[in-house]
Amino acid sequence: MFIQTESTPNPATLKFLPGQTVLEMGTADYASAEAAGSSPLARRIFATGGVSGVFFGTDFVTVTKAEDVAWDHIKPSILGAIMEHYQSGAPVIEGEQAASGHAVTEGPDSDVIRQIKELLDTRVRPAVAQDGGDITFHGFDRGVVYLHMQGACAGCPSSTLTLKMGIENLLRHYIPEVLEVRPVAA
Repeated sequence: MFIQTESTPNPATLKFLPGQTVLEMGTADYASAEAAGSSPLARRIFATGGVSGVFFGTDFVTVTKAEDVAWDHIKPSILGAIMEHYQSGAPVIEGEQAASGHAVTEGPDSDVIRQIKELLDTRVRPAVAQDGGDITFHGFDRGVVYLHMQGACAGCPSSTLTLKMGIENLLRHYIPEVLEVRPVAA
């Protein structure tokens, strides 16, 4: 098995491409070893030490390292953990996988919310996935769109620029009701 690695705009995060499906659909985000209870793969990665976050996409694993750790010290262990996992035949996530994505809004989505979600799904999320992350809709209130950043996007030095100059401008261009975009924590 050959696992490719790619850098991301976030220097604390690397994208690992195992060359096979990681998740059939959706994403999964683990901010700690304790949160990784349902995922044998995430548990293996956290067990290598020096890892502060694990994120799964359809064909990639994004790993965020602790501040005081160098990639040179932990990257070989992470590659080994991913390889061991796939050789074991264990599932990436045990049991029902929670469908990760946009927050569910109460009642039917308004036309504005449907437009926001469609633009995020067709224009934003595919581009962000290339960098090892995901951005999901969290809410819309009084012209402000609230987005949740995951994987390489969470804590990325360029995330504010991505939100303000990229996503906010895109949404404002197509949807006049959008005035601003803000990040939210999980």
